[in-house]
Amino acid sequence: MSKPKKIFGTDGVRGTANVEPVTAETALKLGRAAAHVFKNLETQSRGQGRHKIVIGKDTRLSGYMLENAISSGILSMGVDVLFIGPLPTPGVAYVTRSLRADAGIVITASHNPYADNGIKFFRADGYKLDDKVEASIENLVFTGEIENIRPTAEEIGKAMRIDDALGRYIEFAKAGFPRGMTLEGLRIVVDCAHGAAYKATPCVLRELGAEVMVFGDTPNGKNINKDCGSMHPQHLCQLVREFRADVGIAHDGDADRVILCDERGELIDGDDIMAIASLEMLEQGTLAEKTLVSTVMSNAGLDAAIIKAGGKVIRTGVGDKLVIDEMLRGGYNFGGEQSGHLIFREHGTTGDGLVAALQMLRIMKSTGKPLSKLAKCWSRFPQLVTNVKVREKTPFDRLDGILKLVEQAEAEVKPAGGRVLLRYSGTEPKARLLIEGPQQAVLENWSTQICDAIKRQVGA
Repeated sequence: MSKPKKIFGTDGVRGTANVEPVTAETALKLGRAAAHVFKNLETQSRGQGRHKIVIGKDTRLSGYMLENAISSGILSMGVDVLFIGPLPTPGVAYVTRSLRADAGIVITASHNPYADNGIKFFRADGYKLDDKVEASIENLVFTGEIENIRPTAEEIGKAMRIDDALGRYIEFAKAGFPRGMTLEGLRIVVDCAHGAAYKATPCVLRELGAEVMVFGDTPNGKNINKDCGSMHPQHLCQLVREFRADVGIAHDGDADRVILCDERGELIDGDDIMAIASLEMLEQGTLAEKTLVSTVMSNAGLDAAIIKAGGKVIRTGVGDKLVIDEMLRGGYNFGGEQSGHLIFREHGTTGDGLVAALQMLRIMKSTGKPLSKLAKCWSRFPQLVTNVKVREKTPFDRLDGILKLVEQAEAEVKPAGGRVLLRYSGTEPKARLLIEGPQQAVLENWSTQICDAIKRQVGA
Protein backbone atom coordinates (compact mmCIF):
# COMPACT_ATOMS: atom_id res chain seq x y z
CA MET A 1 0.00 0.00 0.00
CA SER A 2 1.21 3.50 -0.78
CA LYS A 3 1.89 5.84 2.10
CA PRO A 4 -0.97 8.33 2.70
CA LYS A 5 -0.23 11.79 1.40
CA LYS A 6 0.42 14.44 4.03
CA ILE A 7 -0.32 18.15 4.22
CA PHE A 8 -0.25 18.67 7.97
CA GLY A 9 3.08 18.91 9.78
CA THR A 10 3.76 19.23 13.50
CA ASP A 11 1.77 22.47 13.67
CA GLY A 12 -0.71 22.73 10.82
CA VAL A 13 0.25 23.34 7.20
CA ARG A 14 3.41 25.35 6.59
CA GLY A 15 5.85 26.19 3.81
CA THR A 16 6.85 28.84 1.30
CA ALA A 17 3.84 30.93 0.31
CA ASN A 18 2.56 30.23 -3.21
CA VAL A 19 4.49 26.96 -3.34
CA GLU A 20 2.66 23.70 -2.59
CA PRO A 21 1.10 23.02 -0.19
CA VAL A 22 0.76 26.71 0.73
CA THR A 23 -0.96 27.81 -2.49
CA ALA A 24 -4.32 29.40 -3.19
CA GLU A 25 -5.45 26.20 -4.93
CA THR A 26 -4.66 23.96 -1.96
CA ALA A 27 -6.00 26.53 0.51
CA LEU A 28 -9.32 26.47 -1.35
CA LYS A 29 -9.39 22.66 -1.15
CA LEU A 30 -8.50 22.80 2.54
CA GLY A 31 -11.34 25.24 3.09
CA ARG A 32 -13.83 22.95 1.37
CA ALA A 33 -12.57 19.86 3.20
CA ALA A 34 -12.45 21.55 6.60
CA ALA A 35 -15.93 23.01 6.17
CA HIS A 36 -17.30 19.58 5.32
CA VAL A 37 -15.58 17.90 8.28
CA PHE A 38 -16.57 20.51 10.86
CA LYS A 39 -20.11 20.72 9.49
CA ASN A 40 -20.52 17.00 10.01
CA LEU A 41 -18.89 16.75 13.42
CA GLU A 42 -22.05 18.34 14.81
CA THR A 43 -25.31 18.36 12.85
CA GLN A 44 -26.38 21.53 14.68
CA SER A 45 -24.18 24.63 14.64
CA ARG A 46 -22.95 25.88 18.02
CA GLY A 47 -24.57 29.28 17.47
CA GLN A 48 -27.70 30.35 15.70
CA GLY A 49 -28.11 29.75 11.98
CA ARG A 50 -25.54 28.05 9.79
CA HIS A 51 -22.26 26.52 10.84
CA LYS A 52 -19.49 29.12 10.91
CA ILE A 53 -15.70 29.22 10.93
CA VAL A 54 -13.50 32.05 12.25
CA ILE A 55 -10.50 33.11 10.14
CA GLY A 56 -7.67 35.20 11.60
CA LYS A 57 -4.13 35.82 10.41
CA ASP A 58 -0.80 37.43 11.18
CA THR A 59 0.69 40.33 9.21
CA ARG A 60 2.32 38.54 6.26
CA LEU A 61 1.77 39.81 2.74
CA SER A 62 0.60 36.39 1.57
CA GLY A 63 -2.10 36.30 4.24
CA TYR A 64 -4.51 38.15 1.94
CA MET A 65 -4.16 35.51 -0.78
CA LEU A 66 -4.61 32.54 1.55
CA GLU A 67 -7.42 34.19 3.53
CA ASN A 68 -9.48 34.74 0.41
CA ALA A 69 -8.76 31.29 -1.00
CA ILE A 70 -9.59 29.30 2.12
CA SER A 71 -12.70 31.38 2.81
CA SER A 72 -13.94 30.75 -0.74
CA GLY A 73 -13.65 27.03 -0.14
CA ILE A 74 -15.55 27.27 3.14
CA LEU A 75 -18.33 29.40 1.66
CA SER A 76 -18.71 27.02 -1.28
CA MET A 77 -19.68 24.29 1.20
CA GLY A 78 -22.48 26.30 2.76
CA VAL A 79 -20.59 27.35 5.88
CA ASP A 80 -20.32 30.98 6.98
CA VAL A 81 -17.00 32.76 7.51
CA LEU A 82 -16.19 35.26 10.26
CA PHE A 83 -13.16 37.40 9.36
CA ILE A 84 -11.34 38.83 12.38
CA GLY A 85 -8.19 40.19 10.71
CA PRO A 86 -4.69 40.23 12.26
CA LEU A 87 -4.83 38.71 15.73
CA PRO A 88 -2.46 36.52 17.79
CA THR A 89 -2.99 32.78 17.37
CA PRO A 90 -4.31 32.44 20.97
CA GLY A 91 -6.68 35.30 20.20
CA VAL A 92 -8.12 33.34 17.28
CA ALA A 93 -8.61 30.34 19.59
CA TYR A 94 -10.37 32.51 22.17
CA VAL A 95 -12.61 34.32 19.65
CA THR A 96 -13.59 30.95 18.15
CA ARG A 97 -14.98 29.98 21.56
CA SER A 98 -16.36 33.43 22.30
CA LEU A 99 -18.37 33.60 19.08
CA ARG A 100 -19.54 30.00 19.42
CA ALA A 101 -18.08 29.15 16.04
CA ASP A 102 -17.66 25.56 14.90
CA ALA A 103 -13.93 25.95 14.19
CA GLY A 104 -11.18 28.51 13.93
CA ILE A 105 -8.41 28.99 11.37
CA VAL A 106 -5.32 31.16 11.70
CA ILE A 107 -3.12 31.91 8.70
CA THR A 108 0.43 32.18 10.00
CA ALA A 109 3.91 30.72 9.80
CA SER A 110 4.62 31.75 13.38
CA HIS A 111 8.34 32.50 13.83
CA ASN A 112 9.30 31.79 10.20
CA PRO A 113 10.39 34.53 7.73
CA TYR A 114 7.71 36.50 5.87
CA ALA A 115 8.09 34.48 2.63
CA ASP A 116 6.64 31.47 4.47
CA ASN A 117 3.06 31.04 5.58
CA GLY A 118 0.82 28.37 7.01
CA ILE A 119 -2.65 27.37 8.13
CA LYS A 120 -3.55 26.20 11.66
CA PHE A 121 -6.95 24.86 12.70
CA PHE A 122 -8.75 24.99 16.04
CA ARG A 123 -11.72 22.97 17.20
CA ALA A 124 -14.84 24.66 18.51
CA ASP A 125 -13.42 24.53 22.06
CA GLY A 126 -10.22 26.36 21.03
CA TYR A 127 -7.89 23.34 21.13
CA LYS A 128 -5.86 22.22 18.13
CA LEU A 129 -7.13 19.35 15.98
CA ASP A 130 -6.40 15.76 16.87
CA ASP A 131 -4.72 13.52 14.33
CA LYS A 132 -7.97 11.81 13.34
CA VAL A 133 -9.65 15.06 12.27
CA GLU A 134 -6.51 16.20 10.43
CA ALA A 135 -6.44 12.87 8.58
CA SER A 136 -10.10 13.29 7.58
CA ILE A 137 -9.36 16.72 6.10
CA GLU A 138 -6.26 15.45 4.29
CA ASN A 139 -8.17 12.53 2.84
CA LEU A 140 -10.85 14.81 1.39
CA VAL A 141 -8.24 17.12 -0.12
CA PHE A 142 -6.49 14.30 -1.96
CA THR A 143 -9.43 12.06 -2.90
CA GLY A 144 -11.83 14.72 -4.13
CA GLU A 145 -14.72 12.82 -2.53
CA ILE A 146 -16.64 16.06 -1.94
CA GLU A 147 -16.30 17.47 -5.46
CA ASN A 148 -19.97 16.86 -6.16
CA ILE A 149 -21.17 18.64 -3.01
CA ARG A 150 -22.03 22.08 -4.37
CA PRO A 151 -24.62 24.09 -2.43
CA THR A 152 -26.38 26.67 -4.60
CA ALA A 153 -28.51 29.78 -4.24
CA GLU A 154 -29.27 30.63 -0.59
CA GLU A 155 -27.33 27.58 0.67
CA ILE A 156 -23.97 29.18 -0.18
CA GLY A 157 -22.16 30.56 2.86
CA LYS A 158 -21.97 34.21 3.85
CA ALA A 159 -18.85 36.10 4.98
CA MET A 160 -18.91 38.72 7.75
CA ARG A 161 -16.21 40.86 9.34
CA ILE A 162 -16.11 40.91 13.16
CA ASP A 163 -14.96 44.37 14.21
CA ASP A 164 -14.58 43.78 17.94
CA ALA A 165 -12.34 40.68 17.84
CA LEU A 166 -9.27 42.60 19.05
CA GLY A 167 -11.23 44.15 21.89
CA ARG A 168 -12.58 40.74 22.92
CA TYR A 169 -9.07 39.30 23.12
CA ILE A 170 -7.73 42.30 25.04
CA GLU A 171 -10.44 41.97 27.68
CA PHE A 172 -9.87 38.20 27.85
CA ALA A 173 -6.14 38.68 28.47
CA LYS A 174 -6.73 41.32 31.14
CA ALA A 175 -9.26 39.08 32.91
CA GLY A 176 -6.42 36.68 33.78
CA PHE A 177 -4.64 39.38 35.78
CA PRO A 178 -5.66 39.76 39.46
CA ARG A 179 -8.43 42.27 40.04
CA GLY A 180 -7.09 45.25 41.95
CA MET A 181 -3.46 44.64 40.93
CA THR A 182 -1.90 47.03 38.41
CA LEU A 183 1.38 47.38 36.56
CA GLU A 184 1.88 50.93 37.76
CA GLY A 185 5.53 51.67 38.45
CA LEU A 186 6.81 49.17 35.87
CA ARG A 187 8.68 50.29 32.77
CA ILE A 188 8.36 47.66 30.04
CA VAL A 189 9.97 47.37 26.61
CA VAL A 190 7.88 45.35 24.11
CA ASP A 191 9.03 43.94 20.77
CA CYS A 192 6.01 42.75 18.78
CA ALA A 193 8.08 41.35 15.87
CA HIS A 194 5.97 43.41 13.43
CA GLY A 195 3.47 40.61 13.90
CA ALA A 196 -0.01 39.82 15.10
CA ALA A 197 0.42 41.26 18.63
CA TYR A 198 1.41 44.75 17.48
CA LYS A 199 -1.82 46.21 18.90
CA ALA A 200 -2.90 43.75 21.58
CA THR A 201 0.13 43.49 23.87
CA PRO A 202 0.95 47.24 24.13
CA CYS A 203 -2.74 48.01 24.71
CA VAL A 204 -3.13 45.48 27.55
CA LEU A 205 0.05 46.59 29.31
CA ARG A 206 -0.89 50.27 29.11
CA GLU A 207 -4.45 49.64 30.29
CA LEU A 208 -2.98 47.85 33.32
CA GLY A 209 -0.91 50.92 34.13
CA ALA A 210 2.60 50.14 32.84
CA GLU A 211 4.91 52.62 31.13
CA VAL A 212 5.46 50.96 27.75
CA MET A 213 8.06 51.47 25.03
CA VAL A 214 7.01 49.57 21.90
CA PHE A 215 9.10 48.34 18.99
CA GLY A 216 8.31 46.02 16.10
CA ASP A 217 4.81 47.49 15.84
CA THR A 218 4.83 48.77 12.24
CA PRO A 219 4.12 45.71 10.07
CA ASN A 220 4.37 46.17 6.31
CA GLY A 221 3.77 42.58 5.25
CA LYS A 222 7.46 41.82 4.77
CA ASN A 223 9.18 42.72 8.05
CA ILE A 224 7.54 40.16 10.34
CA ASN A 225 10.22 38.44 12.50
CA LYS A 226 12.99 40.23 10.58
CA ASP A 227 15.86 40.92 13.00
CA CYS A 228 13.35 41.37 15.82
CA GLY A 229 10.97 39.57 18.15
CA SER A 230 11.59 36.40 20.11
CA MET A 231 13.79 34.95 17.35
CA HIS A 232 16.20 37.90 17.55
CA PRO A 233 16.00 39.18 21.15
CA GLN A 234 19.42 40.87 21.24
CA HIS A 235 17.88 44.22 20.29
CA LEU A 236 15.32 43.87 23.08
CA CYS A 237 18.06 43.31 25.66
CA GLN A 238 19.90 46.37 24.42
CA LEU A 239 16.76 48.50 24.68
CA VAL A 240 16.00 47.28 28.21
CA ARG A 241 19.45 48.43 29.30
CA GLU A 242 19.17 51.67 27.35
CA PHE A 243 15.78 52.63 28.82
CA ARG A 244 16.57 51.17 32.26
CA ALA A 245 13.39 49.14 32.02
CA ASP A 246 12.18 46.61 34.55
CA VAL A 247 11.49 43.94 31.96
CA GLY A 248 11.45 43.30 28.22
CA ILE A 249 8.85 41.26 26.35
CA ALA A 250 9.38 39.77 22.86
CA HIS A 251 6.83 37.83 20.82
CA ASP A 252 7.13 35.87 17.60
CA GLY A 253 5.04 36.63 14.53
CA ASP A 254 1.78 35.12 15.78
CA ALA A 255 2.45 35.83 19.49
CA ASP A 256 1.91 32.32 20.77
CA ARG A 257 5.44 32.62 22.19
CA VAL A 258 7.16 34.99 24.57
CA ILE A 259 10.79 35.51 25.53
CA LEU A 260 11.56 37.92 28.37
CA CYS A 261 14.54 40.05 29.33
CA ASP A 262 15.30 40.94 32.94
CA GLU A 263 16.24 44.40 34.22
CA ARG A 264 19.94 43.68 33.63
CA GLY A 265 19.40 42.89 29.96
CA GLU A 266 19.70 39.10 30.40
CA LEU A 267 17.42 36.73 28.48
CA ILE A 268 14.69 34.81 30.29
CA ASP A 269 13.51 31.90 28.11
CA GLY A 270 10.68 29.41 28.34
CA ASP A 271 12.57 27.15 30.74
CA ASP A 272 13.11 30.08 33.13
CA ILE A 273 9.43 30.98 32.93
CA MET A 274 8.37 27.37 33.56
CA ALA A 275 10.68 27.15 36.57
CA ILE A 276 9.44 30.41 38.11
CA ALA A 277 5.75 29.69 37.52
CA SER A 278 5.87 25.98 38.44
CA LEU A 279 7.70 26.57 41.72
CA GLU A 280 5.20 29.28 42.68
CA MET A 281 2.30 26.98 41.79
CA LEU A 282 3.82 24.14 43.79
CA GLU A 283 4.20 26.43 46.77
CA GLN A 284 0.59 27.56 46.49
CA GLY A 285 -0.74 24.07 45.79
CA THR A 286 -2.17 25.05 42.39
CA LEU A 287 0.01 22.93 40.06
CA ALA A 288 -2.33 20.11 39.03
CA GLU A 289 -0.97 16.69 40.03
CA LYS A 290 2.20 18.58 41.05
CA THR A 291 3.28 18.08 37.46
CA LEU A 292 4.85 20.29 34.80
CA VAL A 293 4.69 19.18 31.16
CA SER A 294 7.68 20.17 29.03
CA THR A 295 9.39 18.86 25.91
CA VAL A 296 12.61 16.98 25.33
CA MET A 297 14.25 20.31 24.48
CA SER A 298 13.96 21.71 28.02
CA ASN A 299 17.07 21.84 30.18
CA ALA A 300 17.63 18.97 32.62
CA GLY A 301 18.13 21.52 35.39
CA LEU A 302 14.40 22.23 35.18
CA ASP A 303 13.60 18.66 36.23
CA ALA A 304 16.04 18.89 39.13
CA ALA A 305 14.44 22.08 40.48
CA ILE A 306 10.87 20.79 40.20
CA ILE A 307 11.69 17.42 41.75
CA LYS A 308 13.52 19.11 44.64
CA ALA A 309 10.36 21.17 45.32
CA GLY A 310 8.21 18.03 45.47
CA GLY A 311 6.90 18.01 41.90
CA LYS A 312 7.63 16.08 38.75
CA VAL A 313 8.18 16.78 35.05
CA ILE A 314 6.68 14.86 32.13
CA ARG A 315 8.51 15.19 28.80
CA THR A 316 6.89 15.13 25.36
CA GLY A 317 8.12 15.47 21.80
CA VAL A 318 8.70 18.95 20.39
CA GLY A 319 5.66 21.10 19.64
CA ASP A 320 3.12 22.83 21.83
CA LYS A 321 0.40 20.59 20.37
CA LEU A 322 2.09 17.57 21.93
CA VAL A 323 2.42 19.41 25.24
CA ILE A 324 -1.27 20.33 25.20
CA ASP A 325 -2.29 16.78 24.27
CA GLU A 326 -0.37 15.43 27.27
CA MET A 327 -1.89 18.08 29.55
CA LEU A 328 -5.38 17.07 28.45
CA ARG A 329 -4.63 13.35 28.90
CA GLY A 330 -3.29 13.76 32.41
CA GLY A 331 -5.40 16.65 33.65
CA TYR A 332 -2.36 18.92 34.04
CA ASN A 333 -2.73 22.71 34.03
CA PHE A 334 0.70 24.05 33.10
CA GLY A 335 3.24 23.19 30.45
CA GLY A 336 5.41 24.67 27.77
CA GLU A 337 8.53 24.76 25.69
CA GLN A 338 11.96 26.30 26.06
CA SER A 339 11.19 28.31 22.90
CA GLY A 340 8.55 30.32 24.75
CA HIS A 341 5.28 28.46 24.15
CA LEU A 342 3.61 28.51 27.58
CA ILE A 343 0.19 27.00 28.20
CA PHE A 344 -1.68 28.06 31.34
CA ARG A 345 -4.82 25.95 30.92
CA GLU A 346 -6.78 28.03 33.42
CA HIS A 347 -6.25 31.00 31.10
CA GLY A 348 -6.41 29.50 27.62
CA THR A 349 -6.29 26.50 25.30
CA THR A 350 -3.01 27.10 23.49
CA GLY A 351 0.35 28.82 23.87
CA ASP A 352 -0.23 32.51 24.61
CA GLY A 353 2.71 34.91 24.76
CA LEU A 354 0.69 37.75 26.27
CA VAL A 355 -0.95 35.64 28.98
CA ALA A 356 2.43 34.13 29.90
CA ALA A 357 4.02 37.58 30.13
CA LEU A 358 1.19 38.76 32.38
CA GLN A 359 1.72 35.79 34.70
CA MET A 360 5.39 36.71 35.08
CA LEU A 361 4.48 40.36 35.72
CA ARG A 362 1.96 39.22 38.33
CA ILE A 363 4.64 37.25 40.16
CA MET A 364 7.03 40.20 40.00
CA LYS A 365 4.39 42.51 41.48
CA SER A 366 3.15 40.10 44.15
CA THR A 367 6.64 39.19 45.39
CA GLY A 368 8.25 42.58 44.88
CA LYS A 369 11.24 40.80 43.33
CA PRO A 370 12.96 41.76 40.06
CA LEU A 371 12.93 39.19 37.30
CA SER A 372 16.66 38.51 37.66
CA LYS A 373 16.16 37.41 41.26
CA LEU A 374 13.13 35.26 40.42
CA ALA A 375 15.15 33.46 37.73
CA LYS A 376 17.71 32.32 40.32
CA CYS A 377 15.21 29.72 41.58
CA TRP A 378 16.92 27.06 39.46
CA SER A 379 20.30 26.18 37.94
CA ARG A 380 20.68 25.48 34.25
CA PHE A 381 22.83 22.60 33.01
CA PRO A 382 25.23 23.64 30.20
CA GLN A 383 23.39 23.04 26.93
CA LEU A 384 24.28 23.51 23.28
CA VAL A 385 21.66 23.58 20.50
CA THR A 386 22.87 23.63 16.89
CA ASN A 387 20.78 23.85 13.71
CA VAL A 388 22.02 22.48 10.39
CA LYS A 389 20.23 23.44 7.17
CA VAL A 390 19.57 20.35 5.07
CA ARG A 391 18.47 19.77 1.49
CA GLU A 392 16.53 16.62 2.43
CA LYS A 393 15.45 14.89 5.63
CA THR A 394 17.09 11.50 5.13
CA PRO A 395 16.51 9.28 8.21
CA PHE A 396 19.57 9.46 10.44
CA ASP A 397 19.96 5.69 10.46
CA ARG A 398 20.53 5.87 6.71
CA LEU A 399 23.32 8.41 7.04
CA ASP A 400 26.86 7.10 7.40
CA GLY A 401 28.10 7.09 10.99
CA ILE A 402 25.68 9.65 12.42
CA LEU A 403 24.02 7.42 15.00
CA LYS A 404 27.42 6.00 15.98
CA LEU A 405 28.63 9.51 16.80
CA VAL A 406 25.45 10.16 18.80
CA GLU A 407 26.04 6.95 20.80
CA GLN A 408 29.62 7.97 21.53
CA ALA A 409 28.52 11.43 22.65
CA GLU A 410 25.83 9.95 24.91
CA ALA A 411 28.36 7.58 26.49
CA GLU A 412 30.42 10.58 27.57
CA VAL A 413 27.69 12.97 28.80
CA LYS A 414 24.99 10.65 30.20
CA PRO A 415 26.86 9.46 33.31
CA ALA A 416 26.98 13.11 34.49
CA GLY A 417 23.25 13.66 33.90
CA GLY A 418 23.56 14.92 30.34
CA ARG A 419 21.82 13.81 27.16
CA VAL A 420 21.93 14.03 23.36
CA LEU A 421 18.89 14.65 21.14
CA LEU A 422 19.08 14.72 17.35
CA ARG A 423 15.96 15.31 15.27
CA TYR A 424 14.67 17.04 12.15
CA SER A 425 12.58 20.18 12.52
CA GLY A 426 8.91 19.64 11.79
CA THR A 427 8.48 23.09 10.25
CA GLU A 428 11.82 23.95 8.60
CA PRO A 429 14.49 22.16 6.48
CA LYS A 430 16.85 21.79 9.42
CA ALA A 431 18.41 19.11 11.60
CA ARG A 432 18.48 20.11 15.26
CA LEU A 433 21.08 18.80 17.70
CA LEU A 434 20.73 19.31 21.45
CA ILE A 435 23.58 18.18 23.66
CA GLU A 436 23.63 18.71 27.39
CA GLY A 437 26.20 18.03 30.08
CA PRO A 438 28.42 19.52 32.78
CA GLN A 439 31.38 20.46 30.57
CA GLN A 440 30.97 23.02 27.77
CA ALA A 441 34.11 21.93 25.92
CA VAL A 442 32.80 18.37 25.65
CA LEU A 443 29.48 19.61 24.27
CA GLU A 444 31.22 21.76 21.65
CA ASN A 445 33.47 18.90 20.56
CA TRP A 446 30.63 16.44 19.96
CA SER A 447 28.36 19.08 18.43
CA THR A 448 31.04 19.93 15.88
CA GLN A 449 31.65 16.28 14.97
CA ILE A 450 27.97 15.38 14.58
CA CYS A 451 26.94 18.54 12.72
CA ASP A 452 29.92 18.38 10.35
CA ALA A 453 28.99 14.79 9.48
CA ILE A 454 25.39 15.86 8.73
CA LYS A 455 26.58 18.80 6.59
CA ARG A 456 28.83 16.57 4.50
CA GLN A 457 25.98 14.22 3.67
CA VAL A 458 22.73 16.25 3.47
CA GLY A 459 23.75 19.85 4.14
CA ALA A 460 22.02 22.54 2.11
